[in-house]
Amino acid sequence: MGIDIEAGGRVKSKARVTKSENPYTRLLCKLYKFLARRTDSKFNKVILKRLNMTRKSKPPLSIQKLAKLMAGKDGKIAVVVGTVTDDKRLYEVPKLSVCALRFTETARASILKAGGECLTFDKLAMRSPLGKGTVLLRGPVKARAAERHFGKA
Repeated sequence: MGIDIEAGGRVKSKARVTKSENPYTRLLCKLYKFLARRTDSKFNKVILKRLNMTRKSKPPLSIQKLAKLMAGKDGKIAVVVGTVTDDKRLYEVPKLSVCALRFTETARASILKAGGECLTFDKLAMRSPLGKGTVLLRGPVKARAAERHFGKA
C-alpha cells in the first residue's frame, strides 16, 4: 500500500519570510536565523519568528506599559520586537534598559533622560546572545481601531 499523493505532491508549510525591503530588518533576520540554528536558545527562535511577522503583528508598546511590566525586574533588559512610544501620562520614567526595533524621538529622549539605555537588536545579540537577563514583551495586538469591527455580526 502506498500513500495517496495528489497531483503536484503535498504542500509543506514553510516559515513566514519577511517581505520588508528594509536592509536593517533583513540583516537582523539573517543574524537571528543563524543564532536560532546554532544555539539551543528558545529566545532566538522567538525573536526570529517575531522579526518575520507582519507589521500588524508587531504593535507598538508605550513607555507606561513598559515601566509597569518591568517593575521589580532591575538589571534586566526589556526586549520589544516593535516600536516603543512615549506616554505623556507617565511623569517619572524609571531607569530602563530597552531593546526595540524602533523608538519614537520623545520615547528615546525620556528613557535616556532617566538614565536608561536604548539598544538595537544587533547590540543585544552581542551582549546577550542566548537571551539571558532579558524580558520579552509584546504590544497589544488587538488594540487596533480596525479590530473593533471584527467578530460577531
